[in-house]
Amino acid sequence: MPSHLEQLIEALRCLPGVGPKSAQRMTYHLMQRDRGGALNLARALEQATTNVKHCAKCNNFSETEICDLCASPKRDISMLCVVEMPADLLMMEQAQCYRGHYFVLMGKLSPLDGIGAKELNLDRLVKRALEQTCEVILATNFTVEGDATAHYLSALLQAQGISVSRIARGLPVGCELEQVDSGTLAQALLERRRIAA
Repeated sequence: MPSHLEQLIEALRCLPGVGPKSAQRMTYHLMQRDRGGALNLARALEQATTNVKHCAKCNNFSETEICDLCASPKRDISMLCVVEMPADLLMMEQAQCYRGHYFVLMGKLSPLDGIGAKELNLDRLVKRALEQTCEVILATNFTVEGDATAHYLSALLQAQGISVSRIARGLPVGCELEQVDSGTLAQALLERRRIAA
């Protein structure tokens, strides 16, 4: 059976971009210099995994059945912006250029990684879009997978008679929304264009 240190090193490797050496450095740092930080991290992870779930409407992380954004009466219910990840939603909110509702896919179509339409809860997206939405804005990243996801979603939603647009390509190709400055993101959203059927 592996030692407790080996178990911690292996557990830290689940984080993106953390290999064996980085996990080992983190483990030794926490054990040698910051045991209090390690305990806080353990408690925070336990609390988050116990209490955080998905919003029933937008699929974003939430501690309540319906998140604050979906529950707000100040949001425009006629617009639904589809993003890949919660970090993308956060960037949209920080840009302060959009006042509609959201749907978070929690990923993108990526057959090589085993992520298809079923894994992205697209039935929930269609149901949400049909509720009161006049326009669905696709704000997936401008990557190969993001473009493929946008193309698939536009066909799926337009088949239901839903108006679909895509944020403008004011963003650099290959970039992630969470890495873009607010001004560029705001401009891309303002210059979105309709996707022809």
